[in-house]
Amino acid sequence: MEWISSLLFGSGIGHSILLIAGVIFIGILLGKVKIAGISLGMTWILFVGIILSHFGMRMDGHALHFLKEFGLILFVFSVGLQVGPGFFSSFKKGGMTLNLLAAMVVVLGVAVTYIIYKITGLDATIMVGILSGAVTNTPGLGAAQQAYFDMTGNEGAQIAMGYAVAYPLGVVGIILAIIFVRYIFRIHLDKEAEDLERKMGAKASHATHVSILVQNPGLIGKEIREVSGLINKKFVISRVLSSEGALEVATSNTRLQENDRLFVIIEEQNVEAIVAFLGKKIEMNQADWDQIDEHMISRRILITRSEINGKTLGQLHLRGGFGVNVTRVNRAGVDLVASPALELQMGDRVTVVGSEKNIANVEKCLGNSLRRLREPNLVPIFLGIVLGILLGSIPFVFPGIPQPVKLGLAGGPLIVAILISRFGAHFKLVTYTTMSANLMLREIGISLFLACVGLDAGTGFVETVVNGGYAWIGYGFIITFVPLMIVGLIARMVYKINYFVLMGLIAGSTTDPPALAYANSIAGNDMPAVGYATVYPLTMFLRVLTAQMLVLLLM
Repeated sequence: MEWISSLLFGSGIGHSILLIAGVIFIGILLGKVKIAGISLGMTWILFVGIILSHFGMRMDGHALHFLKEFGLILFVFSVGLQVGPGFFSSFKKGGMTLNLLAAMVVVLGVAVTYIIYKITGLDATIMVGILSGAVTNTPGLGAAQQAYFDMTGNEGAQIAMGYAVAYPLGVVGIILAIIFVRYIFRIHLDKEAEDLERKMGAKASHATHVSILVQNPGLIGKEIREVSGLINKKFVISRVLSSEGALEVATSNTRLQENDRLFVIIEEQNVEAIVAFLGKKIEMNQADWDQIDEHMISRRILITRSEINGKTLGQLHLRGGFGVNVTRVNRAGVDLVASPALELQMGDRVTVVGSEKNIANVEKCLGNSLRRLREPNLVPIFLGIVLGILLGSIPFVFPGIPQPVKLGLAGGPLIVAILISRFGAHFKLVTYTTMSANLMLREIGISLFLACVGLDAGTGFVETVVNGGYAWIGYGFIITFVPLMIVGLIARMVYKINYFVLMGLIAGSTTDPPALAYANSIAGNDMPAVGYATVYPLTMFLRVLTAQMLVLLLM
């Protein structure tokens, strides 16, 4: 039976792999258990690692450090790839307010942590760990440990202990903040839904179609390209039905005549303006247009050729070269008006109108092959990791901080992933990955990281909690609850933010998936997810940065 003892408590490769896999397996199973509708999810991997390590199951320190950092890199890089396309647009209009409020949550959390640190005199490493656990931010934990390791050469097990102790009540505290805001303002969900529907109707920006009769005398005889330049609104004329009954695919050279009927693709908020500009709206839906000419079809084509990535619609000359009209582009479930300046990306679905023969030629040009999309694009992933590590290793000197600040193995890959997913198409870099592939990378990365953190923190964990560590739970709850309540009150009283969006803001400012799941369950719509996604990228970046700076300041 020595081989079993060696496998469970030894130090070989087999022991390390068995231990890591076992911790992850058990943790994921426990993560499916819900109490009062709340689950700690994959955080159970951390606790299982602590328990097994407490009972003597440990692995080689060098292997542990490598797997922990590699898992963290995979996790933050896949997160960056996902949120990158919407990172910069999240600052527009209402998104700016939400991001400022989320940044306030981060700053207040750091301030409360510093106050508790000064009052209690706790070790700086413990306080940083409590902060990361209180806001349920694992990359922040990784960044803090990396900064501590760069300074001292030690792993910083107390940081992980503080994180593990504060995390469970951190999840509960976030959900309690959501409930308390609703109770304080006596919010009725039905009324919030009505207000939201009214506001969304006024701000809708998705593409729609409308039929218009040309009656503006100033447009008679003008080519469509001239007409498009006369008004600062995005719209696409797809088909033109003349007063004699001749139907044609609209091109930039098509001249408008009086009483021509147009099939137009417009952003919803611009419908009235475009209708008034061209003439008047008529009752003809897409089926009516299709019946007029059976040879004219509309089809969605998937862009799967890497050569198309980053090119604009105008550069492809689909109208002149193929005799078809691109009316809209669907990206990540959102329909965009197909303007000539719109840059195409791998995975976009373009709606094309024309004859079946011409559309078949366009399919060959654009790809339309699901098999190509399923093939993994490993070049941007590993190139991004290389660039991310290089960026994360650059020291930045700030006045008053004795040690240079680095973005580290969490911040560097996160920023690079955001940048290449947003701007990679400009450099012909295909960054498209399927959602399933992205989730697989992310889950493997965070599983490896949490398992290694748990195994590293297990030694002395129970003794620490028994000998006064239980007070850390209370400190963590204060760090969680106080900033969220302050910002929640400001968001509702001053900015009148809808409660569904506010729930997403609270969950996103703490990067907490269980809180988002709770918000979605009571909202009955996707607005909490929208609020969450709006503030998530900036919050993640700030959590990683402030965790490191707090280590350097307090040390």
